[in-house]
Amino acid sequence: MQLRSKVALLGAVAALAALGTASTVSLAQTAAPEAGTQVKTEVKSPKRDPDVVYVPTPQEVVDQMLTVAKVGKDDVIYDLGSGDGRIVVTAAKQYGARGIGIDINPARIVEANENARKAGVTNQVRFLEQDLFETDLSEATVVTLYLLPDLNVKLRPRLFSQLKPGTRVVSHAFDMGSWKPDRVLKVKDSTVYYWVIPEKVPENLR
Repeated sequence: MQLRSKVALLGAVAALAALGTASTVSLAQTAAPEAGTQVKTEVKSPKRDPDVVYVPTPQEVVDQMLTVAKVGKDDVIYDLGSGDGRIVVTAAKQYGARGIGIDINPARIVEANENARKAGVTNQVRFLEQDLFETDLSEATVVTLYLLPDLNVKLRPRLFSQLKPGTRVVSHAFDMGSWKPDRVLKVKDSTVYYWVIPEKVPENLR
């Protein structure tokens, strides 16, 4: 009797397991999105608080930044604090450049990737969830910024140490402290600052 009871109990457990498996498969099939249905992407929180509050650069300022830097198809543009990706997307779409956007906020990365998809430039641009103070910039031929004055100054040693002479640096709204710009342009209510990495870094900037 005990043996038969054990066999019956094992059979019941196996039946329940099979039922659970069937239920799981059924649930997965039911939950699968229909063709053409958009699947929402879960957006993570930033690993730390961003250094600046996100404010998009107006498109007319973006256009002027890329114009003053003379961006072309052979350029690799790094946008530090890339937000919705509009600078690198514009550089890719209008000039054929390659672009890397760096932002610490995952929500901005998702938004930028979607904008790149809409613009048809996903093969030319990438958006990386990184800390801009830890990013390797050595590949860049153009660097764009819209940060804050103290962050620009903090970033300056990395620009000098990692970027090749002749690399262009363009900042929306804020300068680089004692590193005097090569050009300053007014775009409506905004200011654009432009520098070129020198062959030799001046003593006062080291």
